[in-house]
Amino acid sequence: MDVLDRLRLDVPVAQAGMGGGLAGPELAVAVADAGGLGTLGLTAPDRLRDGIRRVRAEAPGRAVAVNLLMPFVRRPHVRVCVEERIDVAVVAFGGDRALVRELRDAGVFVFTMVGTADQVRRALHWGVDALIAQGAEAGGHLVGESPAAAFLPKARDLAGGRPVFLAGGVATAADTRAALDAGADAVVAGTRFLLTHESGAHPEYQRRLLEAETTYRTMLFGLGWPAPHRVVGNAATRRWCDASGTAKRLPVWINARSEFMARLGDVPPAVLVRWQRPALPLFSPAAPTRAMPAAWVDRTALYAGESVLRMAAVIPARDAVAELSPAQGV
Repeated sequence: MDVLDRLRLDVPVAQAGMGGGLAGPELAVAVADAGGLGTLGLTAPDRLRDGIRRVRAEAPGRAVAVNLLMPFVRRPHVRVCVEERIDVAVVAFGGDRALVRELRDAGVFVFTMVGTADQVRRALHWGVDALIAQGAEAGGHLVGESPAAAFLPKARDLAGGRPVFLAGGVATAADTRAALDAGADAVVAGTRFLLTHESGAHPEYQRRLLEAETTYRTMLFGLGWPAPHRVVGNAATRRWCDASGTAKRLPVWINARSEFMARLGDVPPAVLVRWQRPALPLFSPAAPTRAMPAAWVDRTALYAGESVLRMAAVIPARDAVAELSPAQGV
């Protein structure tokens, strides 16, 4: 399979479908126009439908992709994807064979994000079309347990000829070339596209990322979704994490008992963050978006991969695609 041709891509670069308002239609359109795979993050079903239609209208001839963040996916989200006949779905942090079959029967090309050999085998049992192999250096929530370069050959060996995209540690064209040379079919970048003009990230969030000197793997921002994630520090991490990023017992204990909250419906991130305070051990997965006050960056998750330490500016999404293209500088 020529997966780039199948997904109508000019370059082997995909933008991660960051949820919570970070990856909306403005970003997806810009990436698609530049020849990459623009991906919509999960949002309320009616807004998701509007976003799909906007990408299709403003980036004609390009694939429409949606990230299905399974802890928060409900039937209406799937129904919208099927009814709007999206081209690509990324099933992440959950899923099952029935969902994959339903999407594929509707003509959707289905990726699953994986980070271990067992996750690869499970995804293949579901019948997915392709894999996103995530390395532990990636930003946001993590399934990866090994560095991307170490996990990629294992994922390729198990994939049975299915395409494998690599996520984690991707910041430059050299990173893309190295991934392709190691057997990846394309790369997926999150942090590089978070630091673009078209992302939904608050400018103060972006500024904090560019000033960061390290990233932390933690469990702090797990209310409703108790999974590990990579962030840069803020007042919340200083209060509730040690120097390595390990969260203290109280927030971990609370988060471990909070999964039911993900099923409460489409609560706008701003509603959750409004009640958060650095002094209280209650932190949702919400990240600071443009519509939030700048001060909220100290009470929210500042997601970023290790690649952020090699980035110096917020740039247009088109330039980000060009910077990641393996032909850059050749």
